[in-house]
Amino acid sequence: MEINDLISITINYFEGDAKRIQHFVKVHSFAKIIGEGEGLHDESLLTLEAAAVVHDVGIKPAEAKYGRCDGKLQEQEGPAIAEDLMSTWGASSEMIQRVSYLVGHHHTYNHIDGIDYQILVEADFLVNIYEDEFPKENIATCYNHIFKTVTGKNLFGLIYLRGK
Repeated sequence: MEINDLISITINYFEGDAKRIQHFVKVHSFAKIIGEGEGLHDESLLTLEAAAVVHDVGIKPAEAKYGRCDGKLQEQEGPAIAEDLMSTWGASSEMIQRVSYLVGHHHTYNHIDGIDYQILVEADFLVNIYEDEFPKENIATCYNHIFKTVTGKNLFGLIYLRGK
């Protein structure tokens, strides 16, 4: 299984939605960088990468059903879609189960239960801070409350705190 195959499957899922495609590709890149920096490898890294690729697939059904796609609706609607995409990709049932859990919790920041979950949240924040143009006063709060990994903190500092 190659991660690029899951990326292609997910691009097809989001066909015509450049914003969503660009977003998950960036989140995947940051998740991979942080995961490797934190020593993840093999199955753990691949699971993290897969979760980063499919983390926002709940947006489409949430928008179709409710006319909005806030984080809680993404968590509600995303796992079933993620499971379908992961099955198409050929992932193991264990990987599908973990990715489904991560998709269903990636906007829940208390009770983070693993390094893959922590890294996914950090990677998503690195992208969302920029894409959503967080106010400067919220940026430091994100750093203090969300970021825990050495690699994620370093990236955050380089991107948002230093050199200004």
